[in-house]
Amino acid sequence: MTVHDMKHADSDSARLEAVGGRLSRVDGPAKITGAAHYAVEQQLEGLTHAVLVGATIAAGKVTAIDSRAAQTAPGVLAVLTPDTIMELNGASDWLGNPPTQATYSPLVREVTFSGQHIAAVVAETFEQAVAAAALVKVWYDETPAIVDLSDRRAGDGIPIDAMTKEWGDAEAAFAEAPVRICTAYNTPREFQAAMEPHGLIARWQGDELTIWEPSQWLDGMARTYAEWFGVPFENVRLVSPYIGGGFGSKALALAHSAVAAAAAKMLNRPVKLVLNRPQNFTSYGGRAATRQTVAIGADREGRIQSIVHRGVNETAVDGMWVEPLGSVTSIMYATPNFSSKQNVVRVNTVVPGAKRAPGENPSAFGIECAIDELAHELGIDPLEMRLINYAEQDPHAKKPWSTRQLREAFAAGAEAFGWAKRSPAPRSMRDGHQLIGWGVAAGTYPVRRAYGEAVVKILADGSVEVESSSIDMGQGTYTILAQTAAETLGVPVEQVSVKLGDSHFARAGVTGGSRLAGVMTGAVHKAAGQALDELIGLALSDPASPFHGLQANTLHVRDGRIASPRGEGPELSIAAFMRAVGRDHIEARGDTVPANFTPEQRYNNYTTIATAIPHTEGDYSRHSWCAHFVEVHVDEDFGTVRVSRVVSALDSGRLYNPKLAESQWKGGIIMGIGQALLEEGIVDRRHGRIVNGNLADYMLPTNADIPDIRTISVGIPDPHSSALGGKGVGELGIVGVAPAIANAVFHATGKRVRDLPITLEKLI
Repeated sequence: MTVHDMKHADSDSARLEAVGGRLSRVDGPAKITGAAHYAVEQQLEGLTHAVLVGATIAAGKVTAIDSRAAQTAPGVLAVLTPDTIMELNGASDWLGNPPTQATYSPLVREVTFSGQHIAAVVAETFEQAVAAAALVKVWYDETPAIVDLSDRRAGDGIPIDAMTKEWGDAEAAFAEAPVRICTAYNTPREFQAAMEPHGLIARWQGDELTIWEPSQWLDGMARTYAEWFGVPFENVRLVSPYIGGGFGSKALALAHSAVAAAAAKMLNRPVKLVLNRPQNFTSYGGRAATRQTVAIGADREGRIQSIVHRGVNETAVDGMWVEPLGSVTSIMYATPNFSSKQNVVRVNTVVPGAKRAPGENPSAFGIECAIDELAHELGIDPLEMRLINYAEQDPHAKKPWSTRQLREAFAAGAEAFGWAKRSPAPRSMRDGHQLIGWGVAAGTYPVRRAYGEAVVKILADGSVEVESSSIDMGQGTYTILAQTAAETLGVPVEQVSVKLGDSHFARAGVTGGSRLAGVMTGAVHKAAGQALDELIGLALSDPASPFHGLQANTLHVRDGRIASPRGEGPELSIAAFMRAVGRDHIEARGDTVPANFTPEQRYNNYTTIATAIPHTEGDYSRHSWCAHFVEVHVDEDFGTVRVSRVVSALDSGRLYNPKLAESQWKGGIIMGIGQALLEEGIVDRRHGRIVNGNLADYMLPTNADIPDIRTISVGIPDPHSSALGGKGVGELGIVGVAPAIANAVFHATGKRVRDLPITLEKLI
């Protein structure tokens, strides 16, 4: 290798390691070799096993539980029922609102959905607990259940005033518009279906509780445990170093979590409880089923005059979840008149929850299908229709976008896809018996900002440690934080180790809403900068330093070596310098929390979402954007649909690591393909049960279902959205995929399917 080649290789390495480089995941080797230990893989002395018993009715009351056979079964240590489990305190919600009831029991007498926890068995082994749980007999007084949105007893639901958005006179303008479309769109109940099931190990040592549990929000969950058991927040430690998928479902301490922790306290032994696969469909909420009507009025040139939107989503009988269906509808296109209102309907289901891009995902399905229908009605190209009605500012907030590269996304995606070759008429493109359809749709996701903190340590051997209670559930936190610290400190990335997933580390808020990367790169950048300042200050001021006496502010650190940029004085490694001054480490804690925050505000920042910064706060409206171009092949005889090609152009601002961002985008697109063609929670209307609560019958896309996916970044750094210029990545990719596929299916077949998933029986 020549000197030139060596310098070129060094330059490539530096680009790879710095923020913006395509560094492979630093936690990859541990995961593929089995060295990465997930939460419930911990081996503890005296570990016991708990198994839950679920209700077999959807509504009614438990009148009796006979646990005698289970109590005398081999290895059984306890059978817990609503009568025998210890009483817990009520806990505040994720917003920090005080509990509605003073006490809480995770095992219930009043049943509001099928599968609800009514008892638990704890035994020496898992097999003994499973066998004993089958011996528990339960009697019910069953009452009629409302099983889903289509139940005639469900009614119109409860208005959610906070979801109302209106300007102009939308209904009058719609009535007067020369061209009008009004259609209804439905999405079914969907589930996160993460590979790693929910579960935990709980251990008490006096009044100190340690929980090993997959968690997207360690500090928020620790707060719940502390409140349940009436112990100080500092006495609860959550450990979650690796997570096998969450998609929004692993951010809260849930009923099964309380059962395990209570059992551990009652028995004074560690308890392991892992939900079986069917329980992962009923112990926490997936995406709520939705129904929305979109009415659009336009002139004959395609300019929108009015949008009238009405939505409804299911929620639980004893809990509230709002899936904000107007979130995309209200900002995607310019219109002088707009009205969006939303209700929720109580049904006998577990409280729904967050699944990737909650609200934005189904909202985009409605508006992006409706825009396509309007374009077809007017004979305008669907892409041109979107450009005609391009919103130059936020139509709702009436503020400029921080950055909006959506025009660029449309242009780049269309060019790469070959959109100009599209034949406009439905059923006009084919390959033998395969009808070919091309569809387009746009998507968006708000920039959700918050505050975080991190600790950065420079150790005696020149290595660097980064600590934070934030987590990595596969999106690449370990890697981007290592890159941030390496770039800021001037050390090779292989010398940086990142420690995550422990609530006793520097605090972080919830990993959700695509906020973690922007928050934590900012915190690590600040902490590393402070550590670097201390290192250079020590080098200049310590009498034992080889650099003592040099002019201030003349040192730099590159590739782990300290030197003067003028070439004067020595050059030595950080390790050699630390030996010279006799220091074993330098430590700095950095945070992005406002300086005027009180201790209570700082605590609430990490344990609630009450201090999250709205995406429209200040002078700008901050969002990520995307445009999806999809090709489908539909078998003319059988009605089977296959996605054959996807090109997506996305604006996520500056990418901290393009390789990881592309992976997240593709993951979202794959989930969107599953949503469009496969995923549906099927309810037995007789008993309110999820009948396909397993990975054999709940259909998810496999490698054979996924075509070539090309992603194109069109983003530019957005200084209004984060410290380093990035915007949300993880949730953006799924938004707009389902409508793009539905629009492509219409182009292929001439048949409009407005109810997901798009299955062959809906096309034949």
